[in-house]
Amino acid sequence: MPTLSRVKPKLTFNKGIAGFFIFLHLGALLAFFPFAFSWSAVALMLFLHWLTASIGICFGYHRYLTHRGMDLPKWVANTIVFCGSLACQNGPIKWVAHHRMHHAGSDTERDPHSAKNSLWWPHLGWMIYEHPEFDDDKVIQNYAKDISDNKFYQFLEKNYIKNQFILGFIFLAIGGLPWVVWGIFLRLVLVYHGTWFVNSAAHAFGYKNFEIENDLSTNCWWVAILAYGEGWHNNHHADPRSSAHGHRWWELDISYRMIQAMKVIGLAGKVIKPRVTHRMDGNVVAEKTGKDENVLPEDTAVPADAEKSETPVAVDDS
Repeated sequence: MPTLSRVKPKLTFNKGIAGFFIFLHLGALLAFFPFAFSWSAVALMLFLHWLTASIGICFGYHRYLTHRGMDLPKWVANTIVFCGSLACQNGPIKWVAHHRMHHAGSDTERDPHSAKNSLWWPHLGWMIYEHPEFDDDKVIQNYAKDISDNKFYQFLEKNYIKNQFILGFIFLAIGGLPWVVWGIFLRLVLVYHGTWFVNSAAHAFGYKNFEIENDLSTNCWWVAILAYGEGWHNNHHADPRSSAHGHRWWELDISYRMIQAMKVIGLAGKVIKPRVTHRMDGNVVAEKTGKDENVLPEDTAVPADAEKSETPVAVDDS
């Protein structure tokens, strides 16, 4: 069974991916020119930013597919995961595999985007270099066994960039150049950096509710705003399967609010809540006991090291 070694491998610069990112950022700069502006384009960008980032990535790719924080009807799951693919952050299979690797070896050499040595690497650097293990097809399949055989996810894995071009042509036909600039280029760049700040800034700035061995994750309020609740990253690393990343009363988690709403109307079930709760003053109340929900359920069939086994220690502010 392919797993990750502890030997530091040689990385290969990926000119194609680097060029793709440069192309998107240059296209996003057109938003500063009057000829590429319209209020309908701004509205489109804001809506798609929420739909692809909060619903697609935070809810779909992350809390549902990667950590199985809730159950969803198949049609709901497919719709949300499709929205995630429109964020153009890889297909669902590779995204899930990389994120599980991250949890298995957070901020170590076994982490695809460790923040131990720099913030540049987890923010962008790791994506423009090919890693012989992290990007190996067999390793990816191993870390995403529970979803890798899904035909719809396989389709998204192969066609997420093509789908983005199709969406761009649709926008061009309906709203002209402004819709393409704001709805594709600027939206993708803003969603990218919101996600990337979770990997970089939320491993460097902010506070911790939990002390986790060899783990730099923090709770960063401004990343939580940019990434719809994902910035409460220390909470998430302490309790990965919880659908709620905000644990204290002031830790607003917009993505979790959507999950709660879907539960109320019957579109989400078995929503996993945090194992640790806090009083209004921020101090720890109690930690749930019983079966440990901090690891993935057995039926996901991922490697045994796909989630850290260490028990995080809650920081009591009293």
